[in-house]
Amino acid sequence: MSELVLPYRVEPHPMTGVTSGKLGIWLFLASEVMLFGSLFSAYVLLRVGSPPEFWPSGVEAGLSVPIGTFNTLVLIGSSVTMVMSWASLKMGNLGAFKRYLGTTCGLGTVFLVVKGFEYSAKFSHGIFPAVGWPELTDPSMFYGLYFTFTGLHALHVLLGILANLWLLIWGIALWETDPERFAGRIEISGLYWHFVDLVWIFLFPVLYLL
Repeated sequence: MSELVLPYRVEPHPMTGVTSGKLGIWLFLASEVMLFGSLFSAYVLLRVGSPPEFWPSGVEAGLSVPIGTFNTLVLIGSSVTMVMSWASLKMGNLGAFKRYLGTTCGLGTVFLVVKGFEYSAKFSHGIFPAVGWPELTDPSMFYGLYFTFTGLHALHVLLGILANLWLLIWGIALWETDPERFAGRIEISGLYWHFVDLVWIFLFPVLYLL
């Protein structure tokens, strides 16, 4: 039985100028932009339509700006190590690639652990998505949006960590037979990771600072 070969998985397509895999991830990220864009639109509409006394700033709602800043720096650092992992492959340095991609996964895990502590602190004070502000029974949507935004984002971070771990542990076998294709997979994973980081860079000031 002859092997089925998909075209343009390494060489760019003559019409799009990118490989099939890269075109696929850009289309997927476009759908993600629509997802988060709709949530940001809902945030704007709800905030504009809410009385000022029922819409706190992040600090008033009990969010920690130092913790949010730390998590922002963690994700920015993970984007740097993600780029370095891909660059290491292009230079043929497999050992450096493993270190950088492992560090990316580690930093992503740190982000989730910190977010878990934030959630735990909120739950211990009786703060859940359905409660209001400043009193728990007031008609404020702040916490509902906070948990929706950050929970969905955390899920994306988790999926990115799992994808990178798969590439690091099992997918790396492709390096022996088709290094260029494997480097392409890391680049595609990196595009997703950078998108997740970029979403947080927007979420941090919207939820914690405004």
